[in-house]
Amino acid sequence: MIGALIAIAPGPYVTIQDQGRRGWRRFGIAVAGAMDLDSLALANALVANPPYAAALEFAHVGGTWEIATKACRIAITGGSFEVWADGVALAPWRSHTLRYGQRLVIGGARDAVWGYLAIAGSFDIMPRLGSSATHIRSALGGINGCRLREGDALPLRAARLFVGAERQVAPPSRPPGPLRLVLGPQQEFFTPETVEAFLASTYRVTHRGDRMGMWLEGPKIAHARGYNVLSDGLVPGCVQVPGAGQPVVLLMDCQTVGGYPKLGTIITADLPRFAQIRPGGEVTFTAIDIEAAHQAYRHHHNMLTRTAQLIVDVPGT
Repeated sequence: MIGALIAIAPGPYVTIQDQGRRGWRRFGIAVAGAMDLDSLALANALVANPPYAAALEFAHVGGTWEIATKACRIAITGGSFEVWADGVALAPWRSHTLRYGQRLVIGGARDAVWGYLAIAGSFDIMPRLGSSATHIRSALGGINGCRLREGDALPLRAARLFVGAERQVAPPSRPPGPLRLVLGPQQEFFTPETVEAFLASTYRVTHRGDRMGMWLEGPKIAHARGYNVLSDGLVPGCVQVPGAGQPVVLLMDCQTVGGYPKLGTIITADLPRFAQIRPGGEVTFTAIDIEAAHQAYRHHHNMLTRTAQLIVDVPGT
């Protein structure tokens, strides 16, 4: 083994994630992958990895890690996470070169839920169905399909002493405003007045949620035709409305089929912004058509493939 990153005291929800498993949903396999693809791509760009290379994803706090290789370049993104190496504060959204034996501590952030730790060369982990992403419910990917635990050693693909300046990037611009969604496909289960009221309302992100989905709290959404449908396909971003009338936004680990009516689907380009809203935060929605959603997707995809162009050298390093 070239070297490793050792979990000394990992946060309670740390997994290995990349862009997820594409093309397998028809077989009942969830996509998994990073909750915030923008931040994953930027972390990888800072250490010269491909945009979707596997990285550590953590919720709220990353915990303590030890470097067990001669040298490695790391970067942490997602929010303004507090970071230290051997007690020295490090800035997020830039790269840092660490050496053997150093301890990296990742605290919390006031402006984000999900954070990312990328290491140059990424991790030497065998992909499963084309991805290293961890899906806990099916025990697929990552390290034995599980959250990372104390004592886990994550093997690295490369170990080299880096030459040249450290690099930095501005956090992604996410102006406040309604989340865009496409209405349907079970829009007939809601009256036009109900849909209009939903789009005019404000909902609160609750503490009830995980990588599978997030419950919202706000004005009750009435069903016009009951709340059971023949189970059909689901994707991340679907807004399901169970019998209680409170919406549930499905996320990256969501099941592939479900039987509650879906009022709409948040577009892919807006999902990272939604995922990073902390419990207690408020959200509103606006409806757009399919063509506008496709255009937003193309713009978002093109941005993710060009993240390396956003990186600049840190002066004086």
